[in-house]
Amino acid sequence: MIIKKFTAKTEAEAIETAKKELGENLVVMNVKSVKKKGFLGLFKSSLSEVTVALEEEREQDRTSQLFGAKKETTGPLVPDSVWEKKEKVVRQETTKDSINVITSSEETGKAIVEKLDGLQNLLQKQLSKSEEEKREDIKEEVKNQFISDETMTFIKLLYNTMIENEVKDSYANELIGEIQSKGKPDMQMDFVLSNVYQKMILKFGQAKLIGPAEKKPKVLYFIGPTGVGKTTTIAKIASKFCVEEKKKIALLTADTYRIAAAEQLRTYANILEVPFRVIYTPEEILQSVEEFRDVDYILVDTAGHAHQNEEQKQAILGFIHSTDDSIDKEVYLVVSATTKYRDLVGIADAYKEVDNYKLIFTKLDETTALGNMYNLRLYTGASLSYVTCGQNVPDDISPFNPQSTVKQILSSN
Repeated sequence: MIIKKFTAKTEAEAIETAKKELGENLVVMNVKSVKKKGFLGLFKSSLSEVTVALEEEREQDRTSQLFGAKKETTGPLVPDSVWEKKEKVVRQETTKDSINVITSSEETGKAIVEKLDGLQNLLQKQLSKSEEEKREDIKEEVKNQFISDETMTFIKLLYNTMIENEVKDSYANELIGEIQSKGKPDMQMDFVLSNVYQKMILKFGQAKLIGPAEKKPKVLYFIGPTGVGKTTTIAKIASKFCVEEKKKIALLTADTYRIAAAEQLRTYANILEVPFRVIYTPEEILQSVEEFRDVDYILVDTAGHAHQNEEQKQAILGFIHSTDDSIDKEVYLVVSATTKYRDLVGIADAYKEVDNYKLIFTKLDETTALGNMYNLRLYTGASLSYVTCGQNVPDDISPFNPQSTVKQILSSN
């Protein structure tokens, strides 16, 4: 993992410089204002310092060589002897001190600490409690030659926390395996926590939001199963476009199966005083684009359906593909954070014929386990865009935040 700082007059210039050197796949970890060094710097405007991270090509996994563990094994990839023996008590002086995250520099470490907020103390308290409950005389066993007992216990705790937050076991193992492959005698808990945190943020990537309408109008399709809040999500986005960004929009619905959904969107259109149409065929999409050629965005609500329903799925694909050639468009798959991972996989597979869709997760207020957001990101490769957490229009929607999401995944509920 490469972590590097870039300084420029503005944040945008610093990020642009970073991309020229490291490429487009970097992730911004921290942004702050700094003064120029020296006496004359006191009288000059501040600069923007951007800390970015880039995951290097992964090292060949040495886990099997170090521990004799198989990658597909359920549970953390650690020696069986470590899991079978009773865990040792973490030294009092270790539990007493707060964890200071170690990165490539002291300042970067402080930035990570600020982002993690109270996560380290929470995990440390859990670790201490677990050990105190199990305190008893135990036989002295051979210590792992690569990682100390205390750090190994912490790795197990971190793994279990990810599983409790519904991260798929193979993805949790991958994160732990990447840490263990770098195992060394002096590897500490703060190093483990910092690396898992940063790797998850890098794998999530930055939110990909609705882009500017370069060729008007841009058509935005919203697809997904019934009951995930697709229509309400469209209303929230439409409201922000109209009220906050002063954009011209039109609302279309291809959901002719549920009269209530069409009427709900019509109500929002009336409130926002924007055009509204019900469409039945792909040809009507093209007609609407021509009719509303002066607007910035056309938001299209599609029928929610069970992902096993092939006929309805093909109808939705027909609408989307009707604008393949000459029209600027984006597609958003809307799913609920409360849906089981197995069902999310089925939903994603149903839309695998749709290219380059982005993910919107709804109902974050109805669950405390956000591991499925990480799972679906890795399974589909699709970027996350927005998240919603309530029914209020337009307030309960925001861009996906990888830092806060990872903190929730790595903390106990």
